[in-house]
Amino acid sequence: MFALERQKHILEQLSAEGAVWVSRLSAELCVTEETIRRDLEKLEKQEMLRRTHGGAVSLDESSFEMSLEKRKHTNVEIKERLAREAITHVNTGDTIFLDASTTTFYMARALKKMKNITVITNSLRVLNELDGQEGIRVIAVGGVLSKNQSFVGSLAEESIRDHYFASKMFLSGKGLTETAGFLESNEQECAVKRRMLENSKTRYFLCDQSKFGRVGFVKLARIEEMDYFITDAELSDDWKQTLAEHKVELISINDSDKE
Repeated sequence: MFALERQKHILEQLSAEGAVWVSRLSAELCVTEETIRRDLEKLEKQEMLRRTHGGAVSLDESSFEMSLEKRKHTNVEIKERLAREAITHVNTGDTIFLDASTTTFYMARALKKMKNITVITNSLRVLNELDGQEGIRVIAVGGVLSKNQSFVGSLAEESIRDHYFASKMFLSGKGLTETAGFLESNEQECAVKRRMLENSKTRYFLCDQSKFGRVGFVKLARIEEMDYFITDAELSDDWKQTLAEHKVELISINDSDKE
């Protein structure tokens, strides 16, 4: 069983029971206890659980909300720079999708200076940020409000699929690898993003350097499904070649700073 499959199983067990034990997972998944401990350590770093002696427990609601605030205020300068670069690709008259990531929240802030654009989003934070902003039409896709302050579920997915199409989509994710592509850690969020991707003409992935090699257990998209890759990371030659082979245009905000 691959690491992503193990980690998905662990999170499913956590959701169902509230706690998991190393010894039981080791027997169920036919791997060593050390392998399970490494999986738990990785998931804890991604703020998906809290390790305990002999296992792990799920994060309670208060911990989850603190985690949201922590993410919102983590790497703020980088996210703002990514956002400033992203809005240079938005033109008057555009209709754009914004997902519910913290990076696109900062993009919403940067969009306020623009006029005659339409923003379609499932993010309550983006909606609040753009509320009453003259010159920007804001559309909420509806659905069930999640703990991530985003609208998810079948109503949100069907709303996008049946009613909305955007010239451009701007999104982020949990992480990415050269072999797995773009990854997420929440199945409902991922499903909404997938609908937005399917109904977008051009796709922009906003990625700070911390996401490289970071694992989420849900497949969001293949590398070739993106058109532009906006990042602050200093990419290796292998990564540059991978993007070039899949015809994804690399936009480095570090290069922009040098101009």
